[in-house]
Amino acid sequence: ASVDAPCLGVLAAELSLLCCHNDLSITQQASLGLHHLLCIAKHQNGDTEKNKSTKYEKHGNYCLLSPSSDTEFLPKFLQRDRTKIAQNVGKTLTPSLLTDFTWSLLMTLSSPNYVTAFKASTILKLTLEYYAHKVTMVSKIVDAIYKKLRENSSHVMRHAMLRVITLLTRTSPKKVIFQLMDYPVPADNTLILMWHAAGSESSVAPHVLKTILLILKGKPGKMDDSLLERRRFSLDTTNMMPVAASQALCTLLPVCSYKKAVAQFFPQLLMALMVQLFYISDLRQMAEDMPFYAQDALRVLLNCSGLQQVDIALKKKNCWNEFSEELLKHHGIYLIAKTLSDYNFPQFPETLHYLYKLSVEGPRRSEESVITVIFLTELLNNFFKDPFPEEFLVLFRNWVNDSNPTVSKLSLQKIANMAPVINEIENVCSLLICILDAFHSKDKTVIIRALFTLRKLLGKLDKVTYSSLCTRIASSYCPLMDHSNEGIRSTAIRHFGELLRDMNQYTWMLSDVVLGGLVPLILFLEDTEKSVVKACKHTLAICASELNWSTSYLLKDEYYNFELVVLNLCNNLLVSHENYITDLISDTLGFLRSSRIYLRKASIILIGYLAKLGGHLLLRDEIEVMLEAIDRVVRDEDPMIRELAEITHNIFKEIDHRLTSSNVKQTFRRLFHFIYVKKLKPLYYYNWPNNLASSPVKMKETKDYK
Repeated sequence: ASVDAPCLGVLAAELSLLCCHNDLSITQQASLGLHHLLCIAKHQNGDTEKNKSTKYEKHGNYCLLSPSSDTEFLPKFLQRDRTKIAQNVGKTLTPSLLTDFTWSLLMTLSSPNYVTAFKASTILKLTLEYYAHKVTMVSKIVDAIYKKLRENSSHVMRHAMLRVITLLTRTSPKKVIFQLMDYPVPADNTLILMWHAAGSESSVAPHVLKTILLILKGKPGKMDDSLLERRRFSLDTTNMMPVAASQALCTLLPVCSYKKAVAQFFPQLLMALMVQLFYISDLRQMAEDMPFYAQDALRVLLNCSGLQQVDIALKKKNCWNEFSEELLKHHGIYLIAKTLSDYNFPQFPETLHYLYKLSVEGPRRSEESVITVIFLTELLNNFFKDPFPEEFLVLFRNWVNDSNPTVSKLSLQKIANMAPVINEIENVCSLLICILDAFHSKDKTVIIRALFTLRKLLGKLDKVTYSSLCTRIASSYCPLMDHSNEGIRSTAIRHFGELLRDMNQYTWMLSDVVLGGLVPLILFLEDTEKSVVKACKHTLAICASELNWSTSYLLKDEYYNFELVVLNLCNNLLVSHENYITDLISDTLGFLRSSRIYLRKASIILIGYLAKLGGHLLLRDEIEVMLEAIDRVVRDEDPMIRELAEITHNIFKEIDHRLTSSNVKQTFRRLFHFIYVKKLKPLYYYNWPNNLASSPVKMKETKDYK
């Protein structure tokens, strides 16, 4: 009683077997020994401290326990009564000792003596029937059974071992299932037998499926050979447990005892298997022999859930082959959702609820997000009319700026399709603002999709709401006019013009924004991409019309000359928006540092004309900053830019010289500029056409100058 006895579990197993011996004298001695063993175990549990009636006779360094008053431990009750033995041992031994007891009996199942092996199997099964929850090292036991059955598939105690698996699954389903999924795929016949044993009882079916769903959250990868020799019980990026779990579902889902659990977890199983389809499709690009159990399991799920017609229809649509093509995987998901909807699958309410739950839970793997968006969108399309209920619209608003570009584009695509009913959406302003936020995406394709989505919505938006947001929308286009991607540049510039045309009754609201975007509109007339040049001409023509500038005729291809356009615009600015000239110069200075040669050329020319017009408005500090910027360009590697920069530099020098004259002269000059406005004449003759004198443009310019 005063020392730990670590071998009590093993000894209890030996004595239990001897309690069932054919020799009565051995049985009596064994039952007496087991009686004392259980008393020791009970004392070690601390029960005797509560029971002060137990007495001990001390003999040196040890003591003898007096006979217990508990009739359950009496030797006569332990003789050849396997049920009593199992119940008392299971109740009394601590978890670690009971595990030793279980392990010892398990090893005895391989005894060459069939009688002994049978007795061991009976006691083992009876013990686990009531006390399996106390057994630790479940994974080790499962692994031992697998190895024994694999070595000898016709083992005489095979059914007993499989029953052990069943009993352990009752109380430790996660440990058993994780261990069963930790073997190489595809599973051999021994493993399939053990799967059947683990899934044989309906009471544990929900727990088994929950554990499998947990495993299916993992992303399968290429397994190293070293992993075959060691145990692992956690999901990681290199494991093949999800593949094994998919194969296990092919075995477990058709089992009758699982019918109720399958119905309960249908949405979770459906989504998890589609995610695995994605993963396995990627792996099959590298290893064509990779088993496609996720597809098989998904088809089994459909058939077990009363959706046989859906499975047949998907096969006719060649759906399953689409997952083997990288570009068609998304369409495969769409086909599954569409076909389920077409057949009005009865699991729609719980599937929709689960998808909504997935959508609001937070960060997930990118593949899961994409599948969720595709599936949810298609279900909503088939069961709801646009616009969707607000609780779902919130999801799409959030997805617009998702970190996954594919999710963003799918959301924008669906929102664009709502254009005909845009005015029926309650929080339409917040929806439009979310789309404007997508303009800041790092992914170019998202920005393009956001631009076209916004344009489609604005085409149907009522003017009252439109006018309340037009300034903010127009301002959001301006940064994109200088985007590195020519497609985004041209689209933003063109849509900026379309907005001005839409809001022609609100020109007074947009005047500041138009002038704020004027510099890129002018400079990108020199873009090397024709689509950008056409967009600039298109939008500048609209600006000229709305702001009463006589510029549009200069933008025609047959008469177009960049410097003439700049000259004409600057002359108009001098008359109508003189106070903005300083700001326009500041905006243009930023383009002098551009890596694109055409932008540096164009900005040098524009700055020169703006300075010539508004030099009287500039302060000395401003001129010094501008001269410093021009000085850097004078040393440009391009000779044409150096030549143009010299002319612009001289213009600023002239302005600076005028500022050194007396205050009286400066005041007089400023007053003169306000009273008498003189239009500019060409300064650079950059790409000047030879036939300009006979053109309608020149004739009109000559008339204007007169």
